[in-house]
Amino acid sequence: MEPKLFQRLLAEFVGALALVFIGGAAIISSQAGGGLITVALAHGLAIAVMVSAVGHVSGGHFNPAITIGAWVTQRIRLGDALGYLGSQLAGAAAGALLLRLSIPKELWEPTSLGTPTVTEFAGFGVGQAVLIEAVLAFFLVWVVFATAMDPDGSFGKIAGLAIGLTIAMGVMAAGPFTGAAMNPARAFGPAVVGGFWTNWWVWWVGPVAGGIIAALLYDSVMLRTRMKPPAEDTHAPAPAAPEYGGPGEPSGGMMDEPEA
Repeated sequence: MEPKLFQRLLAEFVGALALVFIGGAAIISSQAGGGLITVALAHGLAIAVMVSAVGHVSGGHFNPAITIGAWVTQRIRLGDALGYLGSQLAGAAAGALLLRLSIPKELWEPTSLGTPTVTEFAGFGVGQAVLIEAVLAFFLVWVVFATAMDPDGSFGKIAGLAIGLTIAMGVMAAGPFTGAAMNPARAFGPAVVGGFWTNWWVWWVGPVAGGIIAALLYDSVMLRTRMKPPAEDTHAPAPAAPEYGGPGEPSGGMMDEPEA
């Protein structure tokens, strides 16, 4: 039975909450010696666990860049996509609020409650930050499509692990430069709760642009070219475009049946 919309929205809310709370807590605790590897693993494991837990319910987006990529490739309806975006942003804000209530201000304030920031190295600015976030989000959405949305993906059942590792490697590579959020909700939550809005648009423009490019490229080159009928069987009907479902599910997920 296909999950109802409110169930999918709840799954997206909890997943985004977990990412912001666990990821932000790791950033704050890194002041005590946790380091970049700890922060990367915390973000990656949070997503891996949540995708594995509720990916079959909502698809395990937890990220507006992924949802927008699914929408532009017609794997989720506009109304559902807007609901996903609202749930992700609300969950991220709730995670940041719980983080603020759980940890003394003198501990979280030096890290801006875990809000991603553009590090001011010599010659490094917001333009480079947008590009880095776009590249990292491209890799992330590419992996999501390859593992969770491609019905032929051989790793569908362990999509959470692949997606989580992609996030972890992104944080290891670019955490010191941009925070490696790859996710507008990840930046929005602590920003709205803590009031840290410097360069906020970087984590919207970069991830959304990179995600759209990855989604369109994978959908048009890797998926739709495989759906064409063989040249010798010109009378055979082309298979329907794979609809969006949970990780590893065959086509016919969210768009085939009307909401109850």
